[in-house]
Amino acid sequence: MPQDKEQSIPLALAGEVARALLDVQAVQFSPEQAFRWSSGWQSPIYCDSRLTISYPAIRRQITKGFGHLIRAYFPQAEVVVGVATAGIPQAALLAQEFELPMLYVRAKPKDHGRENQIEGRIVPGQLAVIVEDIISTGQSALQAAEVLREAGVHVLGVVAILTYGFDFARQQFEAQGLPFYTLTDYTRLLVEVFKREDVSEKTMASLHEWRKNPQEWQPLPVS
Repeated sequence: MPQDKEQSIPLALAGEVARALLDVQAVQFSPEQAFRWSSGWQSPIYCDSRLTISYPAIRRQITKGFGHLIRAYFPQAEVVVGVATAGIPQAALLAQEFELPMLYVRAKPKDHGRENQIEGRIVPGQLAVIVEDIISTGQSALQAAEVLREAGVHVLGVVAILTYGFDFARQQFEAQGLPFYTLTDYTRLLVEVFKREDVSEKTMASLHEWRKNPQEWQPLPVS
């Protein structure tokens, strides 16, 4: 979960968030009939964090967790920034909790009107925390950080619900000097899945292999 510190959030809460994602089927595993990402990668996991906004108790749980991260690592934050689209509702809830201004960043500028890419009142020099739903390759959060920096906003770091734990994503954040912290991670999800289901050693090995080498991973043969 943490990028460069030993603990970012209590382990009990990390487990609670992982179980909540599984309970509402926001996270699904399918190592045989894999999901295909927009990048073309095949994946044994699919996460749709948007489902969590339909459950008030889970919304509170996620906001509570983000609040813990903000207080621990970014207490000087002056503005909360959501990454479109899944980070927007999470950022709104967090901004309301801390009574802070909010912005959100589009993947690309609008093609009409003022052609904004950042929405909300931009104050150069403000200290910002970016809110993302999932850290996979990390590109959307890193792009948002670049757009904010170009607008004169100082980006403290990123918080997210889940990270898949890819080494190359961590390296990209380190290269940009951008710390990130998450509520739960892929390993914690697997722990919770193994508690619920009888998972074979072959399946377990395949799920771990995907995290190590997602570009080359292949789904298991359908039995």
